[in-house]
Amino acid sequence: MSMIATSAEPVLATATDFLPLQGTDYVEFYVGNAKQAAHYYKTAFGFQSLAYAGPETGVMDRASYVIRQNKLTFVLTTPLRPGNEMADHIYKHGDGVKVLALRVDDASDAWKQTTSRGAKSYMEPKTLRDDQGEVVLSGIHTYGDTVHMFVERKNYHGAFMPGFKKWESHYNPSETGLLYVDHCVGNVGWNQMNPWVKFYEDVMGFRNILSFDDKDISTEYSALMSKVMSNGNGYVKFPINEPAEGKKKSQVEEYLDFYQGEGVQHVAVATNNIVETVTALRDRGVEFLSIPHSYYETVLDRVGHIDEDLAPLRELGILIDRDDEGYLLQIFSKPVEDRPTLFFEIIQRKGAKSFGKGNFKALFEALEREQAIRGNL
Repeated sequence: MSMIATSAEPVLATATDFLPLQGTDYVEFYVGNAKQAAHYYKTAFGFQSLAYAGPETGVMDRASYVIRQNKLTFVLTTPLRPGNEMADHIYKHGDGVKVLALRVDDASDAWKQTTSRGAKSYMEPKTLRDDQGEVVLSGIHTYGDTVHMFVERKNYHGAFMPGFKKWESHYNPSETGLLYVDHCVGNVGWNQMNPWVKFYEDVMGFRNILSFDDKDISTEYSALMSKVMSNGNGYVKFPINEPAEGKKKSQVEEYLDFYQGEGVQHVAVATNNIVETVTALRDRGVEFLSIPHSYYETVLDRVGHIDEDLAPLRELGILIDRDDEGYLLQIFSKPVEDRPTLFFEIIQRKGAKSFGKGNFKALFEALEREQAIRGNL
């Protein structure tokens, strides 16, 4: 899960970083109804309308709605006909993440660097142009049907990219304080964590900044293992989970079963005020995992002094953990689809670079309660 404690050593960009990344450019979801999904993310999460592509803009096979909040950009895409890769993806996986797009200075070089190191090409470098400039795109495959797109937009001044038009809507709900992607977590199959760790090391120049085994991440019933991969400057982090043997079905196994394969388990989004953000999200209908009040009886003994009042954290179910550099506050939504697959994490870092190792047991037990209700434990 999102959880991972990080090494104390700083992650420094070096001259040998062959794939310099500027961060996450956007996350694209393939969904059954992009128009309605965009309304949900605007209403519940506080995104604003940004751009649209579809038949009206000359794109005949899909409709894509682009929404943004601060530096967080989602693209919601629906195919307009069956019998294509997008429609097949939705039929197999349900709504889910297709693209983790990474911003680069040179998308052609990013493609050459990664494919020359063994990545399978998803899109050869392609330049899109309109009267606002140009965007260069390229892409590679990663776990499951997920892909990384490299986005070079330094010479573009439009709303999103060529093929899209600015989307202005009368309905513009207020934001909820979501800032940017903190990390994205992938679930992979049995014994597949280390091969994908090697992929990120060899193909993309990432390094493993933290590892958890089934002794770190386990309950009475289930377990998983996880390794956190980070790029050179630390702007992009991809924890990778795999199942571990337990008495019953783990949350990763449930995901793999219902997603019908490997994929993005959750997107963790940063905020500067988690109490305000989670209160706003909850008031708009976002559902979160519930944490027993007993968690809060001893949490300060474990994490020490925090700036926040414990009462609202307890009332909202926000978890707290500390590492050598500070502490963090985090909370996990329930799945946002009917299948128990994709969910979101909201995280506020107060110095901590880690991922909440001290919360794993409480978090997993909360997840298992939900699994049991679904009959999937």
